[in-house]
Amino acid sequence: MATTFKDFTSADVVNTKTLLNEVIPLTGSIISGTYGDSNIKNYAHGIFQSVYDYPYLSSSANHIFDLSFGFSSQSTLSASSTQTDKKINMYNQMAQVLVGFDTTGSLLQFDQDGNFASGGTKINEAFIISFARLLSKDEIKKGSFSITLGTGSTYATPFSSTKTVGDYGAASEYRTNSPAGEYGILYTSSAAVEGTGVGLLYYQAGIAILSSSVFDTSTVLSGSATRNAVLSGTTIQTICNSLRRRIQNIQFNNTTELNSTIYFCRANHNEFNYSSNPTYLSSSKIVVKNEASDPPISYITTVGLYSADNELMAVAKLSEPLKKSVDNEIVIRTRLDY
Repeated sequence: MATTFKDFTSADVVNTKTLLNEVIPLTGSIISGTYGDSNIKNYAHGIFQSVYDYPYLSSSANHIFDLSFGFSSQSTLSASSTQTDKKINMYNQMAQVLVGFDTTGSLLQFDQDGNFASGGTKINEAFIISFARLLSKDEIKKGSFSITLGTGSTYATPFSSTKTVGDYGAASEYRTNSPAGEYGILYTSSAAVEGTGVGLLYYQAGIAILSSSVFDTSTVLSGSATRNAVLSGTTIQTICNSLRRRIQNIQFNNTTELNSTIYFCRANHNEFNYSSNPTYLSSSKIVVKNEASDPPISYITTVGLYSADNELMAVAKLSEPLKKSVDNEIVIRTRLDY
């Protein structure tokens, strides 16, 4: 326990923030292939399904994302559809969290370009991919997201043609008018053209919204049923299965925000030259001194950070003792990450 203390000045404490990124590749063989459907968990409520990286009954399985589908009450598909209420409720729930309400209290719809003031094209039918926090961490890095979809017209050969959708240019061009944080527009080309967006990516929420327009109306998504027939005439579970079967690859960089406080612990030439360790003295004499005229010497092995009332809050151990005497000064950089 320390017997002497030294207060920090404002110049001794610095706060920093570091962004750590990790590449997350999700191949279609994991999403729909290697394990059949044993890594897919469906629920009795039928509102969404969960995808794991391993058979979900295994203790080593990790939840990677959830899939669902919903459409707006303004969609032409809502007039006659299987699970109509559930699909509308799912759309409204996600819109409430990610888009919010207008000044009249009315729920806003997903907007293709994020510009609600100008009206514009709405995403009335949306595939919803909600990534697990295990993968997205604090947020998805802007400009790093891409998903490759099989757009082959037949059910048997979904990857005879493909389409890659990404948040191209989002590192410098993204929207902030969402209650869930920042989001970018998903395009089918690296050259982002106004009005050509096919989805939205909410970075902090870790949710991708894909418009049904990523598939042509003639694309057979399930059995012999084309896009609109599947979206209106089948359950959310069947729609999720159809989408999974056409995902070839998903890739993005996640972001972990690491906040740090750095304390510069300064031992001046006339400070901390003596030790309070009982072994430092023998018969009232300093053990490390050979002659009485020798300057005092101590060895710093530990740094303790104390609260204002001298309660020990944190301890930092040095890799090796540092020799301290009247003819040198030491600055120890202590970093707390959180």
